Amino acid sequence: MGGRISLRDDFDAGTLRCLAKQSGDADQTRRLLALASIYDGGKRLEAARIGGVTQQIVRDWVLRFNAEGPEGLVDRKAPGAVLKLTADHRAALARIV
Repeated sequence: MGGRISLRDDFDAGTLRCLAKQSGDADQTRRLLALASIYDGGKRLEAARIGGVTQQIVRDWVLRFNAEGPEGLVDRKAPGAVLKLTADHRAALARIV
């Protein structure tokens, strides 16, 4: 298997399918079903087809899932840009405006 990252062993395909049915997040559902196919013995290429992504993305999902469980497959909000003005600067600007 050279270098292939295994899925954690405290879940199985059936559990992931049940979680997918309960999920209100379509992206998480798709990811859970893709990983369930790997638990069933499917190839990563097939998981990528199920997920509509590349094998590299499936690898990223496996890493997130192994680290955080099913919650790791939920999209996170991007942190956004760092504020350029300090609170004092914003207050001074508000007084001017």
